[in-house]
Amino acid sequence: KIVHSIVSSFAIGIFGVFLILLDVALIFADLIFTDSNVYIPLEYRSISLAIALFFLMDVLLRVFVEGRQHYFSDLLNILDTAITVIILLVDVIYIFFDVKFLKDVPRWTRLFRLLRLIILIRVFHLAHLKRQLGKLIRRLVKRIIAMSFPSSGGQSFYRNPIKEVVQFLDKKHPNHYRVYNLCSERAYDPKHFHNRVSRIMIDDHNVPTLWEMVAFSKEVEEWLAQDPENIIVIHCKGGKGRTGTMVCACLIATEIFLTAENRYVGYFAQVKHSYNWNLPPRKTLFIKRFVIYSIHGDGYDLKVQIVMKKKIVFSCTSLNNCRVFHDTETDRVIIDVFNCPPLYDDVKVQVSSSDFPKYYHNYPFFFWFNTSLIQNNRLYLQRNELDNLHKQKTWKMYQPQYAVETYFDEK
Repeated sequence: KIVHSIVSSFAIGIFGVFLILLDVALIFADLIFTDSNVYIPLEYRSISLAIALFFLMDVLLRVFVEGRQHYFSDLLNILDTAITVIILLVDVIYIFFDVKFLKDVPRWTRLFRLLRLIILIRVFHLAHLKRQLGKLIRRLVKRIIAMSFPSSGGQSFYRNPIKEVVQFLDKKHPNHYRVYNLCSERAYDPKHFHNRVSRIMIDDHNVPTLWEMVAFSKEVEEWLAQDPENIIVIHCKGGKGRTGTMVCACLIATEIFLTAENRYVGYFAQVKHSYNWNLPPRKTLFIKRFVIYSIHGDGYDLKVQIVMKKKIVFSCTSLNNCRVFHDTETDRVIIDVFNCPPLYDDVKVQVSSSDFPKYYHNYPFFFWFNTSLIQNNRLYLQRNELDNLHKQKTWKMYQPQYAVETYFDEK
């Protein structure tokens, strides 16, 4: 995992591009000055060798992470490896170009120059990867496409250029595609896609409501049933979180798979198979207690907010609406909640503390649930089920035993 995070990191990618540009500059310096009286020190030529060694190490690490068979199944990876090895061999010889016996073989000069220009192919290779990874267009199944936000202006450099997306869809699926924009924070003119755009307002790093998932999946099923050539295109900003959730809803609705681990996708699976694709009966609940495990603190500065329909409907601290007790023997904090309002449908709980670092939405962590699908008036969420804390960067602060348990009353 450590090696994978290194080779796939954004910093390593930028550093690699910088080295390529540097080596290209060295190539042109050689071409300009080799036939002149300007002396190029050996140290400058050694830079090219160091760059070649870096890319060789990069290839070896990627082979280690992906496996030899999988890595070399890609033609571009084979070409990249061959280029890296050739350049390394050429640079090793080129370092000794000024040795006496090589000076008597001038015909090697042009050969070395031509071979060293192969490094330029790396630029086109990286450009190809940028286009493939930057667009994030993935055909998940025959009739579902997921992608990142189709952008214009400066953002089109690192996200989907909207003109290219339109060109792709109009060429591959003319008059047979419908686009779903899941972003509440950004939009574009639907005329780009011939007004075949539906927008579902989901906040970034949050989940859709159960009603939105049901309505979306029914609309998708109806569209796909109209013509066997029809497809859907789903996107949010990065094409991962909100998009992934709705794609899973589609897969469950079309019975491509029947179960899912994500809580809200799991909710949707219950709606599809247990409630015949109808929303379950509304259940009103009242939170009576939170228990936070492995908190490593007394919890007296914790602040808990409850959100419904994007509005904070309840807030509590140790001084208001709740009582906080720190059980030192079990390292847990018990928060008894008073005056909780009636909760129904989709509910978000967000927790803050001056002792905890803040992440997305300026909160250490938060979580969602649907009251109609709470079982036995209890919800237990482990660290990897809490939003923000599921990310590895938070694990130094939050131990594997970290969990939040919520108890409800029906009153």
